[in-house]
Amino acid sequence: MPNFTKGTSPVVQQALKDLEEEPKTDYLNLPPPVRYEDIQREVMMALKPDVFEGLRFEITRPLNQNFFLTHSLFMGNLELPGAATGSKQMLKVPVGTYEFGANLISEKGHFALGRITTDGRLSGRLKYDFADWLSSRVNMQLSNEAGQSQVMGDIDVKGKDWNGQLKLGTPQFLGLNYFQSLTPSLSAGGEFFWLGGQLRSGLGLALRHTGQQHIATMQVATTGILSAQYAHKVTDKVTLATDLLYHWASREATATVGYDVTLRQARLQGKIDSAGVVSCYIMERFAPGINFLLSAELDHAHKNYKFGFGFTAGE
Repeated sequence: MPNFTKGTSPVVQQALKDLEEEPKTDYLNLPPPVRYEDIQREVMMALKPDVFEGLRFEITRPLNQNFFLTHSLFMGNLELPGAATGSKQMLKVPVGTYEFGANLISEKGHFALGRITTDGRLSGRLKYDFADWLSSRVNMQLSNEAGQSQVMGDIDVKGKDWNGQLKLGTPQFLGLNYFQSLTPSLSAGGEFFWLGGQLRSGLGLALRHTGQQHIATMQVATTGILSAQYAHKVTDKVTLATDLLYHWASREATATVGYDVTLRQARLQGKIDSAGVVSCYIMERFAPGINFLLSAELDHAHKNYKFGFGFTAGE
């Protein structure tokens, strides 16, 4: 029988040596976590490809280092649910829009972005940092249609190993969230929201674990939603991700598996879910600042098929 006493067993000696050399966790100097609303960022990069239908052309024209203009042309279809048309199949109406944008970005990270379309919709985003620990953001969407305008303002507070956010929006929306680092790889937090117009409120809890090659998150809310995500970095260029969404009120669940591959001159993204919907997005770089886009989504159950291609010019 092997001798497991210290000084005679090389296995025990190596284990004790590894324990002594293992760095101890300093709970007073934990790293800052990501924002509560960004805990699924890496997973959504693979599971939310920019799928579109029709033709899309975008050009970016810089006027100086801080100010540039954007022009976007889209020709595609507007989808109408089958229930609204008395049919089970999706009804598509051809539409075409042009969008003009102006962007101002400072060297300190402040920015002001604005977009206006030919159908009268105006959208904008503002961000200003008062200090390293305090910043504000405003997102707005204005329309001439009743009930389609919305403004949302955020106040972000950053601590040494935590962050919090206050959200105020129209119509009568209030939100609070907090995220705290528990260990160098584990963080947890929660959120609260209130909708005055609908007299509804809810609570949510979240966990996020970050490893050298993976990120795992879990969220649960009183609205009846449980979600779990996992992203694994296979190599520096390949990331696999999966998502599980469960509604315990209706006892319905949806699972999604996706990938994100970054090559030297191309990027491939795709996913497939338990409903049988398959999506794929390809961006090919022809030259510096010139990209070619291909997009496809197949939904055989609802006979809904989307195919698109486009070009982007400018960085």
